[in-house]
Amino acid sequence: MKEDFPIFQRLINGRRLVYLDNAATTQKPACVIDAMSNYYSSSNANVHRAVHTLAGEATEGYENCRNLLKRRFNSKFAIITSGTTEAINLVSHAWGEHNMSEGDVVVLTEMEHHSDIVPWQMLAEKIGIELRYVPVEDGKLDMDAFDVALDGAKLVCVVHTSNVLGIRNPIEEIISKSHKVGAKVLLDAAQAVPHERIDFQTLGADFMAFSAHKMCGPTGIGALLVSDRAFSEMKPFMGGGDMIETVTLEGSTYQTNEHKFEAGTPRIAEGFGWAAALEWIEDIDLEFHHGRLLKIANNVSTELQNRGITVYSSLQPGDAAVVSFTHPTIHPEDFARLLDAQGIAVRTGHHCAQPLMEKLGVNGTIRASFYIYNDKEDADIFLSGIDRVLEAMA
Repeated sequence: MKEDFPIFQRLINGRRLVYLDNAATTQKPACVIDAMSNYYSSSNANVHRAVHTLAGEATEGYENCRNLLKRRFNSKFAIITSGTTEAINLVSHAWGEHNMSEGDVVVLTEMEHHSDIVPWQMLAEKIGIELRYVPVEDGKLDMDAFDVALDGAKLVCVVHTSNVLGIRNPIEEIISKSHKVGAKVLLDAAQAVPHERIDFQTLGADFMAFSAHKMCGPTGIGALLVSDRAFSEMKPFMGGGDMIETVTLEGSTYQTNEHKFEAGTPRIAEGFGWAAALEWIEDIDLEFHHGRLLKIANNVSTELQNRGITVYSSLQPGDAAVVSFTHPTIHPEDFARLLDAQGIAVRTGHHCAQPLMEKLGVNGTIRASFYIYNDKEDADIFLSGIDRVLEAMA
């Protein structure tokens, strides 16, 4: 599979690249790069606004991305955004501000990415909603505490799969319990869609946000899937071109489809690129690779612990192949730099999850995250690199 990815021809510090920073962003197959380049070289035009040939090709290619998203995830509505962060902020502005008032409750968790915490804190400052956080105990959500937090809740926001721990939360149970008390559910699925194929309507969430670049697509584009009921309750919060039906000096009317939430020129080249990624990944057996990579990650986790390294990822069936760890004496950044010198790319820091870091009692971790083009050889090179770091720092 690596042959589909031009970047794996590159050497880093004279070594072949072992890329284990996939939870931050995945690499792009040649078809994605070519699709974006071909758009700029042969069909560059704005979409939705003209009848000439280039505009028609641009519109068709861009809307093909939306149609592929709807088909892949079984959703009637797919709003194109700049990524997961904008998608969550869109829910806050377009739904939250118009359907919540002072004292209404939003339930969050201690393992949320900052993009699913900060927008709700901002809304709390603006209209006085109450935020409740479900604690994390032993790397898992405390579901008894979740049941308590649900009392009077209007919205539940939860990460499907943790970008730090790789843990897949009990999403189906969370959605069922939330709906029983009349609360809507927003899923941060940025780390989920790269690893499993989700049927949005069957799952039953009201909102689901994710990004293209986590699943071999380009950066700068993502989507918000919305249920019929929730879509009818949303109002535009950005005004401009393309989202309107009519504009007069006295007032404006808006489109009735997803375009009413997509003011201005969209991310056209990125749409071409994401469409290519979606078509490429359609032939990939994600379930097979998910299981294969989880076995590799579990072996890596065991080997790290055998070397006196603390591992925070649980790596149970269904979890993503993410291994977060710390060494008792070597700073994560020093560790990562020494790995980079060997051509091994990992991520360090709080991973935009500072509340979870506080709960774990650390300032940050080293994170090795595996994706479909990684194999056992990558893991073996990574472990050999770990040994060299330990030897150098002993």
